[in-house]
Amino acid sequence: MTAAELYADYKTKMQKIADVKYAAAVLQWDQETYLPTKGNHFRGRQLATLSELAHQQFTTDSMGALLNELNSKDNLNYNEKRNAALSLEDYNRNKKIPSDFVRKMSEAITTSYHAWVKARNDNSFTGFQQPLHTLIELKKAEADMLGYQTHPYNALMNDYDKGLTVATVDAIFSDLKPQLLTLLESIKNKPQVDNSFLHQHFNKDDQWKFGMQVLQQIGFDFEAGRQDISVHPFTTSFNNQDVRVTTRIDENDLGNMTWSCIHEGGHALYEQGLAAEEYGLPLSEYCSLSIHESQSRLWENTVGRGLAFWQHNFPLLKTLFPEQCNNITIDAFYKGINKVQASLIRTEADELTYHFHVMIRYEIEKMLIDNSISTKDIPAYWNEHYQKYLGVTVPDDKRGCLQDIHWSHGSFGYFATYSLGSMYAAQLYATIEKENELVNKEVAEGNTGYILNWLRENVHQYGRQFTSQELCSKITGQPLNTKYFIDYASKKFNDIYN
Repeated sequence: MTAAELYADYKTKMQKIADVKYAAAVLQWDQETYLPTKGNHFRGRQLATLSELAHQQFTTDSMGALLNELNSKDNLNYNEKRNAALSLEDYNRNKKIPSDFVRKMSEAITTSYHAWVKARNDNSFTGFQQPLHTLIELKKAEADMLGYQTHPYNALMNDYDKGLTVATVDAIFSDLKPQLLTLLESIKNKPQVDNSFLHQHFNKDDQWKFGMQVLQQIGFDFEAGRQDISVHPFTTSFNNQDVRVTTRIDENDLGNMTWSCIHEGGHALYEQGLAAEEYGLPLSEYCSLSIHESQSRLWENTVGRGLAFWQHNFPLLKTLFPEQCNNITIDAFYKGINKVQASLIRTEADELTYHFHVMIRYEIEKMLIDNSISTKDIPAYWNEHYQKYLGVTVPDDKRGCLQDIHWSHGSFGYFATYSLGSMYAAQLYATIEKENELVNKEVAEGNTGYILNWLRENVHQYGRQFTSQELCSKITGQPLNTKYFIDYASKKFNDIYN
């Protein structure tokens, strides 16, 4: 077969596998939004079957032979070569894991997810402990199958950010922690800003209306996506023409919905910007979870908690909630939404204390995977370190170790990408401001188009062509540097706290 014929055969096979994976993704989205409780058992079976089928199809010997032959061809264009190389890399990694193990993992995740939902409702970690233990044992086995150097957690982190290691993250957190503590210490001695206006009664339907308008403003294409309600906000994509986001609404906390919408909207804009013509192939997939989080954190915080953004949107908010916002100035509103104060819930945390929430989860995951602690130790370790790092007392499991959905999904190795995403976001936005000095003026006028177009051109279009560090260097001229985040945070919070 010619190289063109081989590539066409490869593309057809990969797209059929993608069809199966995305069919499973639709079922999983439904599971977390509309699935009736009694449908849990059969939905778990359906998801397990589709996961097993996709893995079987991708890891056949014939697929391996096709990928090896394709990678031996010289007359492919750059994108074709990159797709073929990345798919062979994925094949060799997936070949290490038996299909029946994939099914077992999928079944365990479904069981774990529904146990987590019930445990949250019951406000007791006890009901989640055993399903989580089963899942963690499978993740340990997966790390052993995949192989690793130095630490088993490296094998799992690699799934979310290629090449990311414990040594790298430990070094970044060691550099970040004292600088954050210095900033927090300087703020602690200043008069606290007031954000009580966020904790009034805000009608659910009006909040929803506002969230939808904000999503539309930042560029979310509602003809290629939708928003729904879920227990924990998330984004999922079935192709760049069908991207789903969810949010949650607390009628006594405007911030819960507002920044969940913007955060998930950032993820969705990335997915909608991936190449449609590469459907099913690596170049239609995101670079890494760290880069994905850079998109959500950039929109949520750098833009969505910025003064310029609210110079345009605060009048709209006052129109929807005139009574609640009547006596609030734009300056007081901006300071209030950026209040720095240790808190219990990661998704509601300010930009500085947020990273301690991440560090605690990262440390727990590492220790669970290397057997330093077991699942029964999680609540006590969690509570102790929230007191140690943030000085807050955890009142119950729902606001403690049951608050995140990630462990119920088996997403071990994910949490560090939230902090890395914030670092990348600051570095990317510094480059945006350097290239367009008027960008914040444009945002204040309600125009975020430059930012989205810049991200489309510099991040979204490349898919998995580069690793996180390679992409960062290509865009900004240097690898990830925490200096950009510290400079951004220092300027912002020094201004807010005088």
